[in-house]
Amino acid sequence: MIVFSFVMSKITGFNKLEALPDNEHMRLLHTMLRVGNLQRSIDFYTQVLGMQLLRRSENPEYKYSLAFVGYEGNPAQSEIELTYNHGVESYDMGTAYGHIALGVPDAALAVDKIRAAGGHVTRDAGPVKGGTTIIAFVTDPDGYKIELIQRKQDLAGAGLR
Repeated sequence: MIVFSFVMSKITGFNKLEALPDNEHMRLLHTMLRVGNLQRSIDFYTQVLGMQLLRRSENPEYKYSLAFVGYEGNPAQSEIELTYNHGVESYDMGTAYGHIALGVPDAALAVDKIRAAGGHVTRDAGPVKGGTTIIAFVTDPDGYKIELIQRKQDLAGAGLR
């Protein structure tokens, strides 16, 4: 780890103890999910969760295809990159992946709409254990968990309460 930190500090010009200069800003750009069927995943994120297909990229020479979805593109919001590796129909989730979280004004209403659109709801809207924030969970066609957190528009980036 020390060697990695040293190498990264030489590449980036920063070590982990230094703050970024005022003119440097890091942003979360996207989260990549590997999917077994690109069109099925695009349909879920656009038709069930109401996102937009922002762009697609076909790379037949390297045997993969990409689709970027989101409510707005960068830099306004981060995006989800759906990656389809040609010929791979499913992936082992492992134990490290948790979930993607989406802020919604009314979690119960969002669950009703997702269910009506054919989405799979795994936890109906209700308070988080040990707190007051209203949450729900759904899964996408590949089994990725998506948390719906009830938020007023002005609290979109706030954590659980």
